[in-house]
Amino acid sequence: MKKRFVYTVGIDEVGRGPLAGPVAVGAVLIDKKHQKQVARLFPVVKDSKKLSHKKRVEWLAKIKGAEEKGFLVSAVAFVSSSEIDRAGLSKAIRKALQRALVGVRGKMKVNSPDSVLVLLDGGLYAPERYKNQKTIIKGDEKELSIALASIVAKVTRDALMVKLGKKFPQYGFEKHKGYGTHLHYNMIKKHGLTPHHRKSFLKHLVRA
Repeated sequence: MKKRFVYTVGIDEVGRGPLAGPVAVGAVLIDKKHQKQVARLFPVVKDSKKLSHKKRVEWLAKIKGAEEKGFLVSAVAFVSSSEIDRAGLSKAIRKALQRALVGVRGKMKVNSPDSVLVLLDGGLYAPERYKNQKTIIKGDEKELSIALASIVAKVTRDALMVKLGKKFPQYGFEKHKGYGTHLHYNMIKKHGLTPHHRKSFLKHLVRA
């Protein structure tokens, strides 16, 4: 049955837990005819969270190189902290996921979702029109396409948080990437919230 699929898409999410910044969903679509080349380029499947920052950046460069050769395409979709506050985290992730899928399909000019096998990490699910989808626990450790999506999402989100760190230097976003570290909590207590903080995550600490 799997041989019917022309494309495989790996999906992973980054930024579910931070107090600030967007949630990000990465997608990597691999054309079946290039599956072997991609597997040779990336012989070891690793969850991005277990790689050093330096290694993740190196992997992203390799992913972009493979994209230039036409072996795969990648996309990252963000949903902002304000939208997370308004709609809730689950809806925000679903929205980002849908955008990421549209992004990779558009790049590869994939018209029909029926030609795509969607592999998703953890508790993620694609929209119902993607009939051929599979959610895999610890998928970023088991499926190459999900591992690559995890790296794309993680490095891209981290880069955005570094930019926010320059805009709001007192918060140290470039260090903790928005997560609830001791430093971050102290800076919130001292300086209050930025527009990029998730107020719904901080009701116990700061009045929205």
